[in-house]
Amino acid sequence: MKCMHAIMAGIVVLMSFSMAAVSEVKTFHLEETTIADVQAAYKSGATTATQLVQAYLERIQAYDQKGPKLNVVISLNRKAMQEAAALDERFRMTGKFIGPLHGIPVLLKDNINTSDIPTTGGSLSLAGYTPPTDATITQKLRAAGAIILAKVNLHEFAVWGETVSSTLGQTLNPYDLTRTPGGSSGGTGAGLAANFAIAGIGTDTVNSIRSPASANCIVGIRPTLGLVSRAGVIPYSFTQDAVGPLARNVTDAVRMLNVLVGYDPKDPVTAWSIGNAEKDYTKFLNLNGVRGKRIGVLRSFFGSAAIHEEVNRAARSAQISVSMSTSLSRL
Repeated sequence: MKCMHAIMAGIVVLMSFSMAAVSEVKTFHLEETTIADVQAAYKSGATTATQLVQAYLERIQAYDQKGPKLNVVISLNRKAMQEAAALDERFRMTGKFIGPLHGIPVLLKDNINTSDIPTTGGSLSLAGYTPPTDATITQKLRAAGAIILAKVNLHEFAVWGETVSSTLGQTLNPYDLTRTPGGSSGGTGAGLAANFAIAGIGTDTVNSIRSPASANCIVGIRPTLGLVSRAGVIPYSFTQDAVGPLARNVTDAVRMLNVLVGYDPKDPVTAWSIGNAEKDYTKFLNLNGVRGKRIGVLRSFFGSAAIHEEVNRAARSAQISVSMSTSLSRL
């Protein structure tokens, strides 16, 4: 009888220990993660930069040229794992991040120079060409701790809005493979929607950040001309070109913007940003920023053909939801 009591007591102790162990297990979910989520996971030990990069590379392998064949990635950074391991070691030794984007995998539109990965502009005419130096924004991202995971597709030389190039062909929209991912930064937009990285960079001459942001249900910021350097970016129009971040939420897009802004003597237009740029744009983030505001809807832009009806329905439903929450906020 005493033996039975001892066994039961042991089982209770073992169960208690097991439950405690389970409660201490640190979890991390890759899909739809954010910069804050990732860096919290680094601090808690739930994941490492090496593990995160490996997970993103596995997603790219599974979905880019296999499965739905999204056709996003032109070139992978072959040193991404090595760079991630170096960041992990730095954090292990110091307990500190090297910058605000420590260990954050990023996608670069392939018209942005990288000295260790080819930059093609999406054109076979530049296949295999590797620039001698990084673009200014590439330097800034790396100094902030970001890992350039891949160079991604664009409409060839960024001259149109459908993300078709002679290097890679047509990039597909992860939400509907029959629809456009937008352009010309559609590779960045589709890659983020497919969870190939946490954030990315696009360029915008007319609508090339905002279009893929809309088409892929993400956030894009086209900064004022002169706020972000374009040095080392294949140009389309010196009077209109801008470089900006894309991400899955506003906060991450703003955190990316913080790293990109600033005067660069290699791009004289950025002189206009002196005294006109903020050090931290996150201070303007406000969860209730649109509460009580009136939102105009340009219904004349809604497509009238049958193919547009599904999207129109979703837009009308969103309008009703916004209208109801606005009304409730006034009660």
